Amino acid sequence: MTNGKASINRLLTGVPGLDEILGGGLPEYSFNIIAGSPGSGKTTLAHQIMFSLATEQRPALYFTVLGEPPLKMLRYQQQFDFFDSSKVNGPVRFFNLGDDIASGDLGAVLRRISIEVEAHSPRLVFIDSFRSVVLAERKGSDSFLGLQQFIQQLGTLMTSWQATTFLIGEYFAKDDPNPVFTVADGMIWLRQSAERNSVVRKVEITKMRGAATLAGLHTFRITSAGLSVFAPPQVTGGPAAGSESPGPTAKRLSIGVAGLDEMLGGGLPSGYSLLVAGPSGSGKSILAEAFLEEGGRQGETGVIAAFEQRPNRSRGRALADLIQDDRIGIIDTRALSVSVDEISALLIAEIRRLKATRVVIDSLSGFELALAPTFREDFRESLARMISALATTGATVLMTSELEDRYLDLRFSPYGTAFLTDAIIVQRYIEVDSQLKRVLAVVKMRASDHSKDLRQYHIDAEGIRIGGKLAQFEGLLGGRPGRRLPADDPGGAPDA
Repeated sequence: MTNGKASINRLLTGVPGLDEILGGGLPEYSFNIIAGSPGSGKTTLAHQIMFSLATEQRPALYFTVLGEPPLKMLRYQQQFDFFDSSKVNGPVRFFNLGDDIASGDLGAVLRRISIEVEAHSPRLVFIDSFRSVVLAERKGSDSFLGLQQFIQQLGTLMTSWQATTFLIGEYFAKDDPNPVFTVADGMIWLRQSAERNSVVRKVEITKMRGAATLAGLHTFRITSAGLSVFAPPQVTGGPAAGSESPGPTAKRLSIGVAGLDEMLGGGLPSGYSLLVAGPSGSGKSILAEAFLEEGGRQGETGVIAAFEQRPNRSRGRALADLIQDDRIGIIDTRALSVSVDEISALLIAEIRRLKATRVVIDSLSGFELALAPTFREDFRESLARMISALATTGATVLMTSELEDRYLDLRFSPYGTAFLTDAIIVQRYIEVDSQLKRVLAVVKMRASDHSKDLRQYHIDAEGIRIGGKLAQFEGLLGGRPGRRLPADDPGGAPDA
Protein backbone atom coordinates (compact mmCIF):
# COMPACT_ATOMS: atom_id res chain seq x y z
CA MET A 1 0.00 0.00 0.00
CA THR A 2 1.41 3.38 -1.05
CA ASN A 3 0.18 6.75 0.26
CA GLY A 4 -2.85 5.02 1.72
CA LYS A 5 -3.74 3.43 -1.61
CA ALA A 6 -3.70 -0.28 -2.30
CA SER A 7 -1.27 -1.21 -5.07
CA ILE A 8 -2.53 -3.53 -7.80
CA ASN A 9 -0.08 -5.87 -9.45
CA ARG A 10 -0.27 -6.01 -13.24
CA LEU A 11 0.05 -9.21 -15.25
CA LEU A 12 1.66 -8.87 -18.67
CA THR A 13 -0.46 -10.86 -21.10
CA GLY A 14 2.25 -11.82 -23.60
CA VAL A 15 0.02 -10.55 -26.43
CA PRO A 16 1.87 -7.88 -28.45
CA GLY A 17 0.11 -4.53 -28.09
CA LEU A 18 -2.59 -5.74 -25.69
CA ASP A 19 -0.88 -4.59 -22.49
CA GLU A 20 -0.56 -1.12 -23.99
CA ILE A 21 -4.29 -0.70 -24.57
CA LEU A 22 -5.01 -2.32 -21.18
CA GLY A 23 -3.07 0.46 -19.51
CA GLY A 24 -0.14 -1.69 -18.43
CA GLY A 25 -1.51 -5.23 -18.24
CA LEU A 26 -4.30 -7.10 -16.49
CA PRO A 27 -4.97 -6.34 -12.81
CA GLU A 28 -4.08 -9.43 -10.79
CA TYR A 29 -7.07 -11.27 -9.21
CA SER A 30 -9.48 -9.47 -11.57
CA PHE A 31 -12.63 -11.04 -12.99
CA ASN A 32 -12.54 -10.61 -16.79
CA ILE A 33 -14.79 -11.40 -19.72
CA ILE A 34 -13.47 -12.13 -23.22
CA ALA A 35 -16.50 -11.70 -25.48
CA GLY A 36 -17.28 -11.59 -29.18
CA SER A 37 -18.96 -13.32 -32.07
CA PRO A 38 -17.99 -16.84 -33.23
CA GLY A 39 -14.62 -16.91 -34.94
CA SER A 40 -13.45 -13.56 -33.59
CA GLY A 41 -10.46 -15.09 -31.77
CA LYS A 42 -11.72 -15.43 -28.18
CA THR A 43 -10.35 -18.91 -27.45
CA THR A 44 -7.05 -18.15 -29.18
CA LEU A 45 -6.63 -15.01 -27.08
CA ALA A 46 -7.44 -16.92 -23.88
CA HIS A 47 -4.90 -19.64 -24.69
CA GLN A 48 -2.24 -17.11 -25.63
CA ILE A 49 -2.66 -15.31 -22.30
CA MET A 50 -2.72 -18.59 -20.38
CA PHE A 51 0.41 -20.10 -21.90
CA SER A 52 2.26 -16.81 -21.45
CA LEU A 53 1.35 -16.44 -17.76
CA ALA A 54 1.17 -20.04 -16.51
CA THR A 55 4.12 -21.29 -14.48
CA GLU A 56 4.65 -23.78 -11.67
CA GLN A 57 4.17 -20.91 -9.24
CA ARG A 58 1.18 -19.57 -11.18
CA PRO A 59 -0.79 -22.63 -12.40
CA ALA A 60 -3.81 -22.35 -14.69
CA LEU A 61 -7.05 -24.32 -15.02
CA TYR A 62 -9.02 -24.23 -18.26
CA PHE A 63 -12.63 -25.45 -18.06
CA THR A 64 -14.32 -26.29 -21.36
CA VAL A 65 -18.09 -26.17 -21.27
CA LEU A 66 -18.82 -27.15 -24.85
CA GLY A 67 -19.66 -30.72 -25.72
CA GLU A 68 -16.44 -31.25 -27.68
CA PRO A 69 -13.52 -32.65 -25.66
CA PRO A 70 -10.47 -30.48 -24.89
CA LEU A 71 -8.38 -32.75 -27.12
CA LYS A 72 -10.16 -31.47 -30.24
CA MET A 73 -9.67 -27.84 -29.18
CA LEU A 74 -5.99 -28.45 -28.44
CA ARG A 75 -5.46 -30.03 -31.84
CA TYR A 76 -6.04 -26.62 -33.37
CA GLN A 77 -4.47 -24.47 -30.66
CA GLN A 78 -1.17 -26.34 -30.79
CA GLN A 79 -0.65 -24.94 -34.31
CA PHE A 80 0.19 -21.58 -32.74
CA ASP A 81 3.72 -20.65 -31.72
CA PHE A 82 2.68 -19.76 -28.17
CA PHE A 83 1.43 -23.31 -27.47
CA ASP A 84 3.80 -25.12 -25.07
CA SER A 85 3.03 -28.83 -24.83
CA SER A 86 5.42 -29.18 -21.88
CA LYS A 87 3.01 -27.12 -19.75
CA VAL A 88 -0.03 -29.33 -20.42
CA ASN A 89 -0.96 -31.44 -17.38
CA GLY A 90 1.56 -29.40 -15.43
CA PRO A 91 1.17 -25.63 -15.03
CA VAL A 92 -1.79 -25.87 -17.46
CA ARG A 93 -4.66 -28.30 -16.90
CA PHE A 94 -7.86 -28.79 -18.88
CA PHE A 95 -11.23 -30.04 -17.58
CA ASN A 96 -14.41 -30.72 -19.55
CA LEU A 97 -17.68 -29.63 -17.89
CA GLY A 98 -19.88 -30.87 -20.73
CA ASP A 99 -21.59 -33.62 -18.71
CA ASP A 100 -22.19 -31.28 -15.76
CA ILE A 101 -23.74 -28.63 -18.00
CA ALA A 102 -25.97 -31.19 -19.74
CA SER A 103 -27.78 -31.83 -16.45
CA GLY A 104 -28.88 -28.18 -16.29
CA ASP A 105 -27.91 -28.09 -12.61
CA LEU A 106 -25.78 -24.97 -12.14
CA GLY A 107 -25.14 -26.02 -8.54
CA ALA A 108 -23.42 -29.19 -9.81
CA VAL A 109 -21.35 -27.12 -12.22
CA LEU A 110 -20.26 -24.80 -9.43
CA ARG A 111 -19.36 -27.73 -7.16
CA ARG A 112 -17.24 -29.33 -9.91
CA ILE A 113 -15.36 -26.09 -10.51
CA SER A 114 -14.82 -25.64 -6.77
CA ILE A 115 -13.48 -29.18 -6.33
CA GLU A 116 -10.89 -28.77 -9.09
CA VAL A 117 -9.87 -25.31 -7.88
CA GLU A 118 -9.38 -26.53 -4.32
CA ALA A 119 -7.38 -29.51 -5.56
CA HIS A 120 -4.97 -27.51 -7.75
CA SER A 121 -4.93 -24.00 -6.18
CA PRO A 122 -4.69 -22.18 -9.54
CA ARG A 123 -3.81 -18.53 -9.97
CA LEU A 124 -5.47 -18.42 -13.38
CA VAL A 125 -8.95 -19.81 -14.14
CA PHE A 126 -10.61 -19.89 -17.57
CA ILE A 127 -14.20 -20.96 -18.33
CA ASP A 128 -14.95 -21.43 -22.04
CA SER A 129 -17.70 -20.86 -23.09
CA PHE A 130 -19.56 -19.13 -20.29
CA ARG A 131 -22.50 -18.44 -22.58
CA SER A 132 -23.14 -22.17 -22.63
CA VAL A 133 -23.71 -21.96 -18.88
CA VAL A 134 -26.31 -19.24 -19.47
CA LEU A 135 -28.14 -21.24 -22.12
CA ALA A 136 -28.12 -24.38 -20.00
CA GLU A 137 -29.65 -22.49 -17.07
CA ARG A 138 -32.37 -21.01 -19.22
CA LYS A 139 -33.30 -24.41 -20.59
CA GLY A 140 -33.36 -26.02 -17.17
CA SER A 141 -35.26 -23.34 -15.29
CA ASP A 142 -37.98 -20.79 -15.86
CA SER A 143 -36.36 -18.44 -13.33
CA PHE A 144 -33.53 -16.04 -14.17
CA LEU A 145 -32.62 -15.88 -10.47
CA GLY A 146 -30.65 -19.12 -10.64
CA LEU A 147 -28.10 -17.62 -12.98
CA GLN A 148 -27.75 -14.51 -10.83
CA GLN A 149 -27.11 -16.65 -7.77
CA PHE A 150 -24.61 -18.72 -9.74
CA ILE A 151 -22.69 -15.60 -10.77
CA GLN A 152 -22.72 -14.18 -7.24
CA GLN A 153 -21.47 -17.43 -5.75
CA LEU A 154 -18.86 -17.80 -8.46
CA GLY A 155 -17.68 -14.25 -7.81
CA THR A 156 -17.42 -14.96 -4.08
CA LEU A 157 -15.46 -18.12 -4.74
CA MET A 158 -13.11 -16.34 -7.12
CA THR A 159 -12.31 -13.78 -4.46
CA SER A 160 -11.43 -16.54 -2.01
CA TRP A 161 -9.36 -18.35 -4.67
CA GLN A 162 -7.04 -15.36 -5.17
CA ALA A 163 -7.05 -16.15 -8.89
CA THR A 164 -7.28 -14.05 -12.03
CA THR A 165 -10.37 -15.35 -13.82
CA PHE A 166 -11.53 -15.25 -17.42
CA LEU A 167 -15.00 -16.06 -18.71
CA ILE A 168 -15.07 -16.61 -22.47
CA GLY A 169 -18.41 -16.22 -24.22
CA GLU A 170 -20.12 -15.70 -27.54
CA TYR A 171 -21.94 -12.40 -27.25
CA PHE A 172 -23.10 -10.32 -30.15
CA ALA A 173 -23.94 -7.03 -28.44
CA LYS A 174 -22.60 -5.19 -25.42
CA ASP A 175 -26.15 -4.55 -24.21
CA ASP A 176 -26.84 -8.27 -23.82
CA PRO A 177 -29.00 -8.53 -20.62
CA ASN A 178 -26.53 -10.65 -18.69
CA PRO A 179 -25.77 -9.95 -15.02
CA VAL A 180 -22.22 -11.18 -15.49
CA PHE A 181 -21.42 -7.93 -17.33
CA THR A 182 -22.23 -5.95 -14.20
CA VAL A 183 -20.00 -7.84 -11.78
CA ALA A 184 -17.04 -8.22 -14.16
CA ASP A 185 -13.93 -6.14 -13.48
CA GLY A 186 -12.85 -6.14 -17.10
CA MET A 187 -14.39 -6.72 -20.52
CA ILE A 188 -12.34 -7.42 -23.63
CA TRP A 189 -14.60 -7.30 -26.67
CA LEU A 190 -13.45 -8.83 -29.97
CA ARG A 191 -15.22 -8.19 -33.23
CA GLN A 192 -14.73 -8.93 -36.89
CA SER A 193 -16.40 -7.67 -40.04
CA ALA A 194 -16.17 -8.58 -43.70
CA GLU A 195 -15.65 -5.66 -46.04
CA ARG A 196 -15.50 -6.52 -49.72
CA ASN A 197 -12.77 -9.17 -49.94
CA SER A 198 -11.11 -8.44 -46.60
CA VAL A 199 -11.82 -9.29 -42.96
CA VAL A 200 -11.16 -6.60 -40.37
CA ARG A 201 -10.60 -7.61 -36.73
CA LYS A 202 -10.84 -5.11 -33.88
CA VAL A 203 -10.62 -5.24 -30.09
CA GLU A 204 -12.14 -2.85 -27.58
CA ILE A 205 -11.59 -2.64 -23.82
CA THR A 206 -15.09 -1.67 -22.78
CA LYS A 207 -14.37 -1.95 -19.07
CA MET A 208 -11.30 -2.38 -16.86
CA ARG A 209 -11.49 -1.33 -13.23
CA GLY A 210 -8.49 0.43 -11.80
CA ALA A 211 -6.79 0.92 -15.19
CA ALA A 212 -6.38 3.80 -17.61
CA THR A 213 -7.13 1.94 -20.83
CA LEU A 214 -6.83 3.30 -24.36
CA ALA A 215 -10.33 4.06 -25.55
CA GLY A 216 -11.66 3.09 -28.95
CA LEU A 217 -11.38 0.21 -31.38
CA HIS A 218 -7.92 -1.19 -32.10
CA THR A 219 -7.09 -3.46 -34.98
CA PHE A 220 -5.50 -6.86 -34.44
CA ARG A 221 -4.32 -9.72 -36.61
CA ILE A 222 -4.17 -13.46 -36.01
CA THR A 223 -1.11 -15.23 -37.42
CA SER A 224 0.78 -18.41 -36.55
CA ALA A 225 2.26 -16.44 -33.63
CA GLY A 226 -1.22 -15.73 -32.23
CA LEU A 227 -2.86 -12.34 -31.79
CA SER A 228 -1.05 -9.06 -32.31
CA VAL A 229 -2.85 -5.85 -31.34
CA PHE A 230 -1.96 -2.58 -33.04
CA ALA A 231 -2.58 0.34 -30.75
CA PRO A 232 -2.32 3.89 -32.11
CA PRO A 233 1.32 5.02 -31.88
CA GLN A 234 1.84 7.25 -28.88
CA VAL A 235 3.97 10.38 -29.15
CA THR A 236 5.92 10.31 -25.90
CA GLY A 237 8.68 12.83 -26.18
CA GLY A 238 11.30 13.53 -28.82
CA PRO A 239 10.89 15.77 -31.84
CA ALA A 240 7.52 15.52 -33.52
CA ALA A 241 6.84 16.28 -37.16
CA GLY A 242 5.09 19.59 -37.49
CA SER A 243 6.65 20.91 -34.27
CA GLU A 244 10.11 22.33 -33.59
CA SER A 245 12.54 20.81 -36.07
CA PRO A 246 16.18 19.89 -35.40
CA GLY A 247 17.24 23.03 -37.31
CA PRO A 248 20.02 23.87 -39.78
CA THR A 249 22.81 22.97 -37.36
CA ALA A 250 21.68 19.34 -37.17
CA LYS A 251 23.78 16.61 -38.75
CA ARG A 252 23.11 16.40 -42.47
CA LEU A 253 22.50 13.11 -44.26
CA SER A 254 23.39 12.63 -47.88
CA ILE A 255 20.49 11.65 -50.12
CA GLY A 256 22.80 9.64 -52.38
CA VAL A 257 22.10 11.62 -55.57
CA ALA A 258 24.91 13.87 -56.77
CA GLY A 259 23.78 17.48 -56.86
CA LEU A 260 20.64 16.94 -54.78
CA ASP A 261 22.41 17.40 -51.44
CA GLU A 262 23.55 20.81 -52.66
CA MET A 263 19.98 21.72 -53.55
CA LEU A 264 18.89 20.72 -50.03
CA GLY A 265 21.44 23.08 -48.50
CA GLY A 266 24.02 20.42 -47.69
CA GLY A 267 21.90 17.32 -47.29
CA LEU A 268 18.79 16.37 -45.32
CA PRO A 269 19.00 17.24 -41.59
CA SER A 270 18.96 14.15 -39.39
CA GLY A 271 15.53 13.46 -37.95
CA TYR A 272 13.67 15.29 -40.71
CA SER A 273 10.78 13.90 -42.72
CA LEU A 274 10.99 14.35 -46.49
CA LEU A 275 8.10 14.03 -48.96
CA VAL A 276 9.05 13.23 -52.57
CA ALA A 277 5.99 13.90 -54.75
CA GLY A 278 5.69 13.29 -58.45
CA PRO A 279 3.83 11.54 -61.26
CA SER A 280 4.27 7.93 -62.32
CA GLY A 281 7.70 7.17 -63.75
CA SER A 282 9.35 10.30 -62.40
CA GLY A 283 11.86 8.32 -60.30
CA LYS A 284 10.45 8.56 -56.78
CA SER A 285 11.27 4.94 -55.89
CA ILE A 286 14.75 5.24 -57.41
CA LEU A 287 15.45 8.29 -55.24
CA ALA A 288 14.17 6.40 -52.19
CA GLU A 289 16.47 3.45 -52.95
CA ALA A 290 19.42 5.81 -53.36
CA PHE A 291 18.65 7.25 -49.93
CA LEU A 292 18.82 3.81 -48.30
CA GLU A 293 21.88 2.71 -50.29
CA GLU A 294 23.76 5.85 -49.28
CA GLY A 295 22.97 5.05 -45.65
CA GLY A 296 24.46 1.60 -46.17
CA ARG A 297 27.64 3.12 -47.54
CA GLN A 298 27.83 5.31 -44.44
CA GLY A 299 27.42 2.31 -42.11
CA GLU A 300 23.81 3.14 -41.24
CA THR A 301 20.82 0.80 -41.08
CA GLY A 302 17.39 1.39 -42.54
CA VAL A 303 13.80 0.19 -42.87
CA ILE A 304 11.53 0.18 -45.92
CA ALA A 305 7.79 -0.33 -46.27
CA ALA A 306 7.28 -0.81 -50.00
CA PHE A 307 3.66 -0.82 -51.15
CA GLU A 308 4.41 -0.87 -54.84
CA GLN A 309 7.61 -2.37 -56.26
CA ARG A 310 9.15 -5.05 -54.05
CA PRO A 311 12.66 -3.98 -52.89
CA ASN A 312 14.24 -7.25 -54.08
CA ARG A 313 13.24 -6.30 -57.62
CA SER A 314 15.16 -3.04 -57.53
CA ARG A 315 17.38 -1.78 -60.34
CA GLY A 316 20.67 -2.87 -58.73
CA ARG A 317 22.24 -5.28 -56.28
CA ALA A 318 23.24 -2.75 -53.64
CA LEU A 319 19.83 -2.58 -51.93
CA ALA A 320 19.30 -6.34 -52.23
CA ASP A 321 22.66 -6.98 -50.58
CA LEU A 322 21.81 -4.63 -47.70
CA ILE A 323 18.52 -6.47 -47.20
CA GLN A 324 20.29 -9.85 -47.36
CA ASP A 325 22.78 -8.68 -44.69
CA ASP A 326 19.89 -7.50 -42.45
CA ARG A 327 21.11 -3.93 -42.61
CA ILE A 328 17.80 -2.90 -44.12
CA GLY A 329 14.58 -4.34 -42.72
CA ILE A 330 11.48 -4.86 -44.83
CA ILE A 331 7.94 -4.37 -43.57
CA ASP A 332 5.70 -7.01 -45.11
CA THR A 333 2.87 -5.10 -46.76
CA ARG A 334 1.39 -7.98 -48.75
CA ALA A 335 -1.32 -8.76 -46.18
CA LEU A 336 -4.82 -7.65 -47.01
CA SER A 337 -6.80 -5.21 -44.86
CA VAL A 338 -3.85 -3.60 -43.07
CA SER A 339 -4.35 -0.49 -40.97
CA VAL A 340 -2.15 2.56 -40.53
CA ASP A 341 -1.68 1.64 -36.86
CA GLU A 342 -0.46 -1.84 -37.87
CA ILE A 343 2.15 -0.45 -40.28
CA SER A 344 3.18 2.15 -37.67
CA ALA A 345 3.73 -0.55 -35.06
CA LEU A 346 5.72 -2.72 -37.46
CA LEU A 347 7.88 0.21 -38.57
CA ILE A 348 8.68 1.34 -35.04
CA ALA A 349 9.47 -2.21 -33.92
CA GLU A 350 11.85 -2.70 -36.87
CA ILE A 351 13.49 0.71 -36.28
CA ARG A 352 14.19 -0.29 -32.70
CA ARG A 353 15.43 -3.76 -33.67
CA LEU A 354 17.97 -2.46 -36.18
CA LYS A 355 18.56 0.91 -34.49
CA ALA A 356 17.71 2.25 -37.93
CA THR A 357 18.47 5.85 -38.87
CA ARG A 358 16.74 5.88 -42.28
CA VAL A 359 13.14 4.96 -43.07
CA VAL A 360 11.38 4.82 -46.44
CA ILE A 361 7.64 4.55 -47.13
CA ASP A 362 7.08 3.92 -50.84
CA SER A 363 4.46 5.09 -51.48
CA LEU A 364 1.65 6.81 -49.58
CA SER A 365 -0.58 6.21 -52.59
CA GLY A 366 0.05 2.46 -52.48
CA PHE A 367 -0.28 2.57 -48.70
CA GLU A 368 -3.81 3.91 -48.98
CA LEU A 369 -4.79 1.24 -51.51
CA ALA A 370 -3.48 -1.49 -49.17
CA LEU A 371 -5.85 -0.40 -46.41
CA ALA A 372 -9.19 -2.02 -45.77
CA PRO A 373 -12.00 0.32 -46.91
CA THR A 374 -12.94 1.25 -43.33
CA PHE A 375 -9.41 2.53 -42.62
CA ARG A 376 -9.33 4.81 -45.68
CA GLU A 377 -11.96 7.07 -44.16
CA ASP A 378 -9.55 8.50 -41.58
CA PHE A 379 -6.30 7.96 -43.51
CA ARG A 380 -5.27 11.60 -43.20
CA GLU A 381 -5.60 11.67 -39.41
CA SER A 382 -3.93 8.27 -38.97
CA LEU A 383 -1.09 9.25 -41.30
CA ALA A 384 -0.47 12.43 -39.32
CA ARG A 385 -0.28 10.38 -36.12
CA MET A 386 2.14 7.93 -37.73
CA ILE A 387 4.49 10.66 -39.00
CA SER A 388 4.61 12.22 -35.54
CA ALA A 389 5.33 8.85 -33.92
CA LEU A 390 8.12 8.07 -36.39
CA ALA A 391 9.68 11.46 -35.64
CA THR A 392 10.05 10.50 -31.97
CA THR A 393 12.34 7.58 -32.95
CA GLY A 394 14.96 10.02 -34.25
CA ALA A 395 15.04 8.32 -37.65
CA THR A 396 15.08 10.33 -40.87
CA VAL A 397 12.00 9.49 -42.93
CA LEU A 398 11.55 9.67 -46.71
CA MET A 399 8.04 9.17 -48.10
CA THR A 400 6.96 9.13 -51.72
CA SER A 401 3.57 10.20 -53.02
CA GLU A 402 1.99 9.74 -56.43
CA LEU A 403 0.68 12.94 -58.00
CA GLU A 404 -1.30 13.37 -61.17
CA ASP A 405 0.81 15.70 -63.30
CA ARG A 406 -1.48 18.67 -63.84
CA TYR A 407 -0.16 21.83 -65.42
CA LEU A 408 -2.62 24.20 -63.78
CA ASP A 409 -2.93 22.56 -60.35
CA LEU A 410 -0.17 22.90 -57.77
CA ARG A 411 -0.39 20.22 -55.08
CA PHE A 412 2.28 18.48 -53.05
CA SER A 413 0.19 15.72 -51.48
CA PRO A 414 -3.26 14.31 -52.27
CA TYR A 415 -3.88 13.86 -48.54
CA GLY A 416 -3.38 17.44 -47.34
CA THR A 417 -0.53 16.28 -45.08
CA ALA A 418 2.36 18.10 -46.74
CA PHE A 419 2.43 20.56 -43.84
CA LEU A 420 3.46 17.70 -41.52
CA THR A 421 6.72 17.07 -43.33
CA ASP A 422 9.91 19.05 -42.84
CA ALA A 423 11.01 19.02 -46.49
CA ILE A 424 9.38 18.54 -49.89
CA ILE A 425 10.85 17.66 -53.29
CA VAL A 426 8.51 17.88 -56.28
CA GLN A 427 9.20 16.07 -59.55
CA ARG A 428 7.37 17.11 -62.72
CA TYR A 429 7.24 16.52 -66.46
CA ILE A 430 7.57 19.33 -68.98
CA GLU A 431 7.36 19.34 -72.77
CA VAL A 432 10.40 20.56 -74.70
CA ASP A 433 10.72 20.18 -78.46
CA SER A 434 7.92 17.60 -78.47
CA GLN A 435 9.70 15.56 -75.79
CA LEU A 436 8.85 14.99 -72.13
CA LYS A 437 11.61 16.13 -69.81
CA ARG A 438 11.88 15.61 -66.06
CA VAL A 439 12.48 18.52 -63.70
CA LEU A 440 12.57 18.77 -59.91
CA ALA A 441 12.63 21.44 -57.28
CA VAL A 442 13.07 21.69 -53.53
CA VAL A 443 9.95 23.57 -52.49
CA LYS A 444 10.31 23.32 -48.72
CA MET A 445 13.08 22.89 -46.15
CA ARG A 446 11.98 23.83 -42.66
CA ALA A 447 14.38 26.06 -40.72
CA SER A 448 17.04 25.79 -43.42
CA ASP A 449 18.00 27.54 -46.61
CA HIS A 450 17.78 25.58 -49.85
CA SER A 451 18.08 25.97 -53.59
CA LYS A 452 15.24 27.68 -55.41
CA ASP A 453 16.40 26.34 -58.77
CA LEU A 454 14.41 24.21 -61.15
CA ARG A 455 16.75 21.46 -62.27
CA GLN A 456 16.39 19.06 -65.13
CA TYR A 457 17.37 15.46 -64.40
CA HIS A 458 17.44 12.14 -66.15
CA ILE A 459 17.51 8.48 -65.14
CA ASP A 460 19.95 5.89 -66.41
CA ALA A 461 21.43 2.59 -65.26
CA GLU A 462 23.33 4.42 -62.50
CA GLY A 463 20.25 6.07 -61.09
CA ILE A 464 19.22 9.74 -61.03
CA ARG A 465 21.52 12.35 -62.52
CA ILE A 466 20.86 16.02 -61.82
CA GLY A 467 21.46 18.34 -64.78
CA GLY A 468 21.73 22.08 -65.12
CA LYS A 469 19.20 24.57 -63.89
CA LEU A 470 16.58 26.03 -66.19
CA ALA A 471 17.62 29.62 -66.70
CA GLN A 472 14.24 31.03 -67.73
CA PHE A 473 10.82 29.56 -67.39
CA GLU A 474 7.80 31.41 -66.09
CA GLY A 475 5.67 29.38 -63.74
CA LEU A 476 6.97 25.88 -64.35
CA LEU A 477 4.68 24.34 -61.78
CA GLY A 478 1.73 26.18 -63.27
CA GLY A 479 2.87 26.21 -66.88
CA ARG A 480 1.22 24.87 -69.99
CA PRO A 481 2.25 22.00 -72.26
CA GLY A 482 4.22 22.88 -75.33
CA ARG A 483 6.09 25.84 -73.80
CA ARG A 484 9.61 26.26 -75.20
CA LEU A 485 12.58 26.23 -72.81
CA PRO A 486 16.10 27.55 -73.26
CA ALA A 487 18.83 24.99 -73.72
CA ASP A 488 20.30 23.40 -70.62
CA ASP A 489 23.31 24.88 -68.93
CA PRO A 490 26.56 23.72 -70.59
CA GLY A 491 27.34 21.61 -67.54
CA GLY A 492 23.98 19.92 -67.56
CA ALA A 493 23.71 16.25 -68.32
CA PRO A 494 21.70 15.34 -71.42
CA ASP A 495 18.34 13.74 -70.78
CA ALA A 496 17.92 10.01 -71.28
